[in-house]
Amino acid sequence: MNHSAQRSYLFVPGNRPERFAKALASGADAVIVDLEDAVPPQHKDAARAIVAGWLDASRAIVLRINAADTPWFADDLVLCRHAGVAAVMLAKAERAQDVVAIGALAPVVPLIESAAGFDNLRAIAAAPNVQRLAFGAIDLQLELDMRAAFDELIFFRSQLVLASRLARIGAPIDSPSTVIDAADEVESEAQAARRLGFGAKLCIHPAQVAPVNRSFSPGEAELAWATRVIEAAEASGGAAVALDGAMVDKPVILRAQAVLRQRRS
Repeated sequence: MNHSAQRSYLFVPGNRPERFAKALASGADAVIVDLEDAVPPQHKDAARAIVAGWLDASRAIVLRINAADTPWFADDLVLCRHAGVAAVMLAKAERAQDVVAIGALAPVVPLIESAAGFDNLRAIAAAPNVQRLAFGAIDLQLELDMRAAFDELIFFRSQLVLASRLARIGAPIDSPSTVIDAADEVESEAQAARRLGFGAKLCIHPAQVAPVNRSFSPGEAELAWATRVIEAAEASGGAAVALDGAMVDKPVILRAQAVLRQRRS
């Protein structure tokens, strides 16, 4: 699948191989095998060995590796060349040169979750072979001593959307919801992220996948609206036309076309 069409990215700990198959069968558009936060320091080497033995070109995954300033980064890079690695998520991406180094090995998803990462955001987004950016709200708030609700982080989320557009890469991936057993809350956050211009969301539990996928897919009403817009525009032969009391102009037509491209079978 085209990476820009991926709506849900599900994390699975790299030291829990018994969960790998379940993650792949969860319905997530992409599975992130995690060598960073999910793996304690004393288990890093063992987890890397487990993942190295499991990787296979027939089941492409995203590999989250440890930050460039950690003692595990160099060894993690060895796995990035594996055919089973569809993309590499760099934890705490802060310098464009680190992203460039990974981009020479595989497509990159820089995880922006620090002050330095945001300070260098546009250079990171513009680095070669960057697929899309991802937002790490929890770590960012920890560093900045913030205790913010979703809406209070709109500034940071909007910066990711803007940098992605300027770099002509895919729409960014939103930070995961911390709730697991409240699908309505997960869906509400995902829909809010979509309205801000995000194209996907990170998931920390399989139960979050379905509401995230729904949120980043056009519903029946939206598809029906888009179809009527295109039909009205075609029938007008290029002349101005009104639909549902609103003028149908080029931006409206382009949005309708984008919605129809997101239709899934």
